[in-house]
Amino acid sequence: MALEPFKNSVPLTMGVELELQLVSLSDFDLSASSPDLLHLLARKPFPGNVTPEITESMIEINSDVHTNHTELLAQLEHVRDTLVQAGEMLNIGICGGGTHPFQKWSEQRIFAKPRFQQVSALYGYLAKQFTVFGQHVHIGCANGDDALYLLHALGRYVPHFIALSASSPFVQGNDTLFHSARLNSVFAFPMSGRAPFMLRWSQFADDYFAKMEHTGVIKSMKDFYWDIRPKPEYGTIELRVCDTPLTVQRAAALAAYLQALCSYLLEHRREQPCEDDYLVYNYNRFQACRFGLDGTLVHPRTYDSLPLRDDIQATLEAMASHGAALGGMAALAHLEQVLREGGDAHQLRGEFQARGSAEGMVEAAIARFRDGPV
Repeated sequence: MALEPFKNSVPLTMGVELELQLVSLSDFDLSASSPDLLHLLARKPFPGNVTPEITESMIEINSDVHTNHTELLAQLEHVRDTLVQAGEMLNIGICGGGTHPFQKWSEQRIFAKPRFQQVSALYGYLAKQFTVFGQHVHIGCANGDDALYLLHALGRYVPHFIALSASSPFVQGNDTLFHSARLNSVFAFPMSGRAPFMLRWSQFADDYFAKMEHTGVIKSMKDFYWDIRPKPEYGTIELRVCDTPLTVQRAAALAAYLQALCSYLLEHRREQPCEDDYLVYNYNRFQACRFGLDGTLVHPRTYDSLPLRDDIQATLEAMASHGAALGGMAALAHLEQVLREGGDAHQLRGEFQARGSAEGMVEAAIARFRDGPV
């Protein structure tokens, strides 16, 4: 079956998906409550879309398509308030964070949906270990060639989004010393990592995808867990490296940063991506996961070593005119504040020290999701 044509969409529109934790308010462990919560939410209109995820202690929310940061943030805040109110009726806390700090993967239950059951049968224990929580951002593209250009041009900036969103320092009750440990779970899947280097949609669809489908390894684009992947049915590229932030304000800011960056890249298209840009890709990705904003990256063209924090700051400044034109200056200012004050992983470690327990850290994450930035 051929890959469907790339749907033309309005360039630089954006949408957000957030995977969220469902937490028992009695012991602050994950709670297999998504069937009950989804049933409750189905009783009235939901401001966006809410769906199950692979295990019953997770849900995913999807925003509508938006053109600017203000509209996206308003909807995400409405979604958050709706979820929090529903959760209170079920004694469930809802929070962000890329991992739950002490849940046991073996105790998770696979949601009763055919695709999730198939994934569990194929990947074994990895399916339950995939109880991790990420933010995905979609950006509209005029055509498939633009989508592949942006996908590869963004590769150099992937560490920015990992570091700015990192919120998964604890796994199975231990501090991993990583800022984003979540991506280690994603990397275990065979179809993860970076997309193959192609710049023509016809080559991707008619050659690469057709061959991969013929092998039987994949059946649809959903079977690729790449850091960035094209979504032809939506007419978008989808950035998948972000941990779910602790607040919807940060989630909206990250989306607006990606929107501004794509605008910049489309305007400065003279320098085409190339395969050699990926020589340092995994190293830079690791630095962002391990050290967050304090990591170091190697520029793929000059081979200069750069403090990641400084590279993000310089890029935010270069994005200013694009952020202003797209209505995203508040988002860029939010991220500059993150550079000064530290990200969510830093905040979670601080809560652990202040409260003296992982349970207290989860309680703080629930309050932060509910109330927003302090």
